[in-house]
Order: sequence, then structure tokens, then C-alpha cells
Amino acid sequence: MPGADAPPPFQTVMTLHAADWAVLATYGLLLLGAGWWFSRRSAKDAKGYFLANQAMPVWAVAVSTLATAQSAATFVGVPEDAFGGNLTYISASIGGILAAVILAFTFIPAYYRLGVSTPYQLLETRFGPGAKIVTTSAYMIGRVFASGARIYVGAIPVALACFGDLSSTTLAITIAGFMVFAVLFTLRGGLESVIWTDVVQVGVYMGAALVSVALLWRAIPADTLAVLDALRSGGPEGTSKLTVLRLGLDSSAPLGIDFAAPFTLITACTGWVLLNLAAFGTDQDLTQRMLTCRNAREGARSVIASTLVGIPAVVIFSTIGLLLWVVCRRPDLMGGPIPQHLTGDAKGLLLRYALSSGTWGFAGLIIAGVLAAGPAGINASLNSMAGAFISDIYRPVLAPGKDERHYVSAGRWAVAAWGVVLGVFAVLCIWWQKHSGKNIINFVLGVMGFAYAGLLATFLTALFTRRGSTASVISAMIVGFLVVLALQPNIWAWWTAQTQWTTAHLAAVKLASPWRLVIATMIAFCICVIPAGKAGSPA
Repeated sequence: MPGADAPPPFQTVMTLHAADWAVLATYGLLLLGAGWWFSRRSAKDAKGYFLANQAMPVWAVAVSTLATAQSAATFVGVPEDAFGGNLTYISASIGGILAAVILAFTFIPAYYRLGVSTPYQLLETRFGPGAKIVTTSAYMIGRVFASGARIYVGAIPVALACFGDLSSTTLAITIAGFMVFAVLFTLRGGLESVIWTDVVQVGVYMGAALVSVALLWRAIPADTLAVLDALRSGGPEGTSKLTVLRLGLDSSAPLGIDFAAPFTLITACTGWVLLNLAAFGTDQDLTQRMLTCRNAREGARSVIASTLVGIPAVVIFSTIGLLLWVVCRRPDLMGGPIPQHLTGDAKGLLLRYALSSGTWGFAGLIIAGVLAAGPAGINASLNSMAGAFISDIYRPVLAPGKDERHYVSAGRWAVAAWGVVLGVFAVLCIWWQKHSGKNIINFVLGVMGFAYAGLLATFLTALFTRRGSTASVISAMIVGFLVVLALQPNIWAWWTAQTQWTTAHLAAVKLASPWRLVIATMIAFCICVIPAGKAGSPA
């Protein structure tokens, strides 16, 4: 029952205390120890550095994939989504499960059958080297967008704790610190050390999440039934915050579908399937993990295991958001007024609560959890981006015929260069998210669609048809990006306002991120399959 042993009263000064620094120091020592232990063997060739010699166990790959797929955006963004809405984000997991099955039987076996080190090499087999270079470049641009957004999200609670505010300057300084740490951590051991370190990081951030649930539950003096009653009517317009599944139909909306709702059964079976297919099947950041397994069967098992393990993780983070809503929005259940610093928006709210709760080491644990989720994703992104660049562009085009030591050294330089690029884009996201009007999780998921639409359309063409060419691949990539861009809320509103007939018919339509991905992928696919293609079977 909540409130069995209530914590001390809220503090008026929010700052890290000695206990918090002790927790952070312990986490730092754990991370340094793990990094040293798992990077003792320096990779001798590119396959060892970027694919861990294809000798990783399924369970470790599954956990590492989970760490990369979730990142700080899950730690910060999912509680925010549940805080302001309900539990419908969990329903997106249906799309993840459906996508994992498709990946296990089509994408992953094709990659192992062709012996590729990046998924874009499959496109070279089908369409020629130009298609590989274009899609690799598109992946790297898209990964800058997606990972840069996640880095920005991870910087929010850390900047709040270290500087006491969320100004652009403090966020930029925090992002710079993230990137220096991530680059140094990624340079030596390659993907094998990243995967094993991810396992440690997942233990840290999931442990922090479970402790957060326990402490928030303990802080509520009301009984369980009162809390559940409040949640049943605390959602937008008096709806239930416990709602997990919405069908997504709306008789008053165009075509009878609520296109503005991102998390419904309809979007779970459409947009979220496509997003997961793109993320796990065409994005080197995640596909690279599955290619470190011994064979296609183990690679398939790793993606299914990662998807299934991710569901309870999302439930835990969503629960944090619900309990935080009770603590910070229901003074009737808390037995007194809510402190002023907890009545603002949801950004950084969990850390603001932890800093003022008076609970030993709670704030330090939250920051450690965010750091564990954040650098895990950054390390993975740096390694995968460097791997794609070296394997698909540098080795075959810019510097062919060099020895393996040269390519390993070039890979390390690529890690550093991508670290700078990611940091710059993360700083740009400070402005972008502020003016987008979206909460954090929807912002991150929406950003990912820019490259995914064209990439997924191209891979679907390669795997399931006999059509397509290098020219159509390039066209599909460009069209997919432009369609997602055109469907962004601000641009859509501007465009529909230019023509009177579109204003009447289309201006009222608001498209959530999964629908933008569906539309863009369909259009890009239609472009990609126009040419008859080469004789032969799909890849």
C-alpha cells in the first residue's frame, strides 16, 4: 500500500548531495571497470572491430539491442508521455512483435546468406554499388538525426542536476561532455566491448527505473484504490490514464480514422510495424548487433528476444510517469499542497522530484540511469556509423587495398568525426524540439522517419520484388525524405494555407508520426519499383 513509510518532506533547495555524488562515483567506477575489462583485447581487423568476429551470444546481443533501441529517450520520454497522457505507448509493442517475426524470416536470413557486414551491401547485390553508397549515406544522415535527438534528450536531466537550469548554454555544455566521454569510450575495443558494456548499462538504468517506481509508490500516502480511481479519470478530457489500447477509429475524422493519435491498434499494425522493420532491419545501428551472432538463426532469436524483453521495460517506465502524475498533480492524494517547483511542465520533472525528495542518493541514481541509457546508445551509434562508412564507402571507394590495421585506424578516426557531427546536431535539437510543440518521445520518433521511409521502401523492393534500379533507389530515398518533411506539422499547415481548396479539405488533418512514415514509405516504394530491374530473384 502506498505511503506505508513516507519519505522526508520536500526540500526547498534542489542540489546534488554527498549521497548522490557517491552513487555517481560508484557508477563511474563500475563503467570504467567494465570498459577496461571488455576492451582488453584490441581488435586486429575490421571484422573484429565492427562485427565482434560474429561470436557474440544471443542473450548479450538481445540486451545490447534493447539498450540501443531504448536509450535516454525511453528513460526520459516514456514517463513524460504517460504523465501527460496514458499507457497507449505500450501498444506500439504490437508493431515491434510483428516486425520481429518478419525480420526473423526474411531480412536477417538474407544478410547472413550474402555474408554482408552492413545491410546496404545487400542493395549492392541487387541494384549495384551506387545504391549501396546512396543508402549508406542516407543511413548516416538519418542516424545523425535520430541519435542527435536522443543525445539532446539525455542531456536534459543531467544539465538540470549539474547546472540547475535548462538554458541552451547548459544543455550545450552537457552535450559536449556526453560526446567527449562517448568517443573516448568507443575508440579502443570496438563493437564487442560496446555490447558487453551495454549489458552492464541496461542493468544500471533498469535498476534505477525499478527503484524510482518503488520510491514514488512509497511517497503516496493514499491507498491503492484511491490512486487507481484517480488514474481512471486523470487523462486528457477526463479519460483513463490506464488505457493501454485504443482502436483509433473516429467517425468525425476523415476516413473514420483518428490520424492525430500516434498510439492506436491501427498505427501499431501499420506505422509501428514499418518503424520497427526500418529500425531493426535497415538501420546499421541495430542491424549490426544481429550480425555479430554466429548464424542467421541466432540473429533472428536475438531480435525477437530483444523485442519481448523491451515490453516489460516500457511498462516500468510508463508506471514511473503515472506515479509521478499522482505525486505532482494530485494534492488531495498527497495530503497537502504540491511544491511550486513540481507544478511546471513534465520536462526534467522526475529529477526535480528526486532532488527535492530528501531520499538518500535518489537523484544520483536517476542521473546514473540516464547516463547509462544515454552513452549506451551513443557508443553504439558511433561504432555503427563508423562501420558503415569504412565498410561501404572508405574501403571500396576511397582507400581500397589497404591492410587491416589501416582500416581499424581509419575506423577510430571515423568514430571521433561522427562524435563531433552528432554533438553539433544534438545542440540544434535544443531549438528544434522547443519549436516543434511535441513531447520528447514523439519528437524523437518523428525525427527517425526522415531516413527510414526511403530506406525501408528500398529494402522492401530488394527483398520482395524483382524490380528496381540504382536510379529508382536514389529517387526513392529523396522522395521519402521530402514527403516526411512536407508532412511535418508546421510545413503542412503552411502548405495547406496557400491554396483555398486544400484549406477546406486538408488543413484540419493532423498526421501523427507513424502515419507520416506510412505515407512516405508507400510513395517511396511506388517510386522504387517503377523500373523492371535485373533478371533474377529477390535478394
